Formats: sequence, C-alpha cells, structure tokens
Amino acid sequence: MESIQAFFKTAFQTFFKEETWANIGIGFIKVVLIIIVSMLLIRFGKMFLNKMIEVRTKSPLRISERREATLVRLIQNVFTYAVYFIALVMILETMTIEVKGLLAGAGIVGLAVGFGAQNLVKDVITGFFIIFEDQFSVGDYVRIGTFEGTVEEIGLRTTKIKSWTGEINILPNGSIIEVTNFSLHNSIAFVDVSISYEEDIQKAEKIILELLEELPGKYEDMVKTPELLGVQTMQANEVVMRITSEVKPMRHFHISRMIRKEVRMRLNEYGIEVPFAKMIMYNRGEDQKSVLNHRENQGGHSN
Repeated sequence: MESIQAFFKTAFQTFFKEETWANIGIGFIKVVLIIIVSMLLIRFGKMFLNKMIEVRTKSPLRISERREATLVRLIQNVFTYAVYFIALVMILETMTIEVKGLLAGAGIVGLAVGFGAQNLVKDVITGFFIIFEDQFSVGDYVRIGTFEGTVEEIGLRTTKIKSWTGEINILPNGSIIEVTNFSLHNSIAFVDVSISYEEDIQKAEKIILELLEELPGKYEDMVKTPELLGVQTMQANEVVMRITSEVKPMRHFHISRMIRKEVRMRLNEYGIEVPFAKMIMYNRGEDQKSVLNHRENQGGHSN
C-alpha cells in the first residue's frame, strides 16, 4: 500500500515539474516540425522529379514518354513511402521509444508474416517485372482478363485501369497473367462501304480513291493514305467495298467514323445511292379475278 502511494506521489510530483512540461512542449514542437518538413520534402521532391523529366525530354538520349510517365509515378510513390518511414522513426525517437529494438522485432514479425503473405510477395515480384520488362506503361490502352481500359497507375503491388465508362479497376499484379497492349503499334481502321447494284461500281471506286488521297491532310491521326481493297462481298441487294487505313495507336475508332462520314458525303455529291431493301406488293384478289376473266373469255370463244 505504501509503495502504491509512493508511486502516485512521485508521478504527481513529476507531472507538475516545469522540466516535464518543457520536455513535452519541446517534443510536441519537434513532432510538428518533423511532419511539416516531411510534407514539404515530399512536395518539393515530386516537383524536382517532374523537372528532371522535363529536362530529360530535351535530351537526344531518352526513353519513351510512356515509360517515363510510369517510372516517374513509381519513383514518386517509393520516395513518399521512404519519407513517411523516416519521419515515423524520428517521431518515435522524439517520444523516447527505443527504435532499434522495435525495428528488430518488426524484422522478425515481418519474416513470419512474409511466409503467410505469399500473395503479397507474388504481387510485388510481378509488379517489378511488369515495370522492368515494360510490358505496359501509364497511358497505354490494355486488356487484362475481362478488364479493358487505360492504365492510370502501376505500383509494385497493384495496377489501376480506367475503363471507357469511367470505372477504376484495381488489379493485384499477381493476378495479371495475360496482357493485350493496344498502344505499342499503329492501329488499322476498317470501313465497309455499300453500293447498290444499280450504280456504276467503277465510277464509285474512282470517286472513293480521289477522296482517300485528300484525307491524310485533313486528319493527322492517319499514318498514310487509306487503301481501297476493292469488292469485299456481294450481298442480295448491295456490293460491299472495304477501305483500310493505318492510324496512330487506338485512333482507329475515330478515323473509321470520319471515313464513313466523308465517303457518304462524297457519294451523295455524285448521286450514288445507298442500297436499301425493296418490297414489291401485289393484290392477290385482283390476280384471281383476272385469271377468272381470262378463263371465261376462253370459254366464250370455244362456244
């Protein structure tokens, strides 16, 4: 009982000492300063990395823009995590917590967790090889499994893909087995043009060829002049001709729509019609009546 009273008495005296409050105030100020400096360091560090990339873009020896964007995002994330870790260690030291023993214990715990967190290790290793081998980069349009969209971010653990409708799909890197990258090479736009059998096919081909020569100067996404391959199929009421155009990566949807518009407008100028379904109607009752009249006339003549 006396020991408990002595403990509370010592704690009470210590709590109201000026030195105790001075140490608490100094420690609080140090923690606030560490947090402020860390935030400023992260902000200026990211600005410095962006400046480095701007200087790099003016250099004759440089990697691709897509790879630069990926590496910058990854370096910024690693730099942020490193600053946060150092700030946490400094805050713990300010609070007079033994950091060395804590780190040693954390190492043992981390080793034990590592054996159980095999998926996490797999995600990190796969993420490293995705970046190292440049399988895809930020800004690429890819298909991974059932997900398709633009790569927003690549981390060591996860990859973020934004679909064309706006959803963000977050995929663990360890689940990425097969990747289709649509942004590495030029795309091909296919357009089928239907012409009626009543129209002059050779005249239509000549008009389309003249138009295709004009399009590259009008649409910068076209890599070269589109080609008219000729008659693709012959349907019941139309002849289908195919046009192909090599365009910049992932611009084939836009260029296909523009080619359809331009071809339709040019054919309309020359009066070449689009094929449409035709229906011939007849009155069965009138046909039967005419047949009966014909038979009566034949019978009258025979009499």
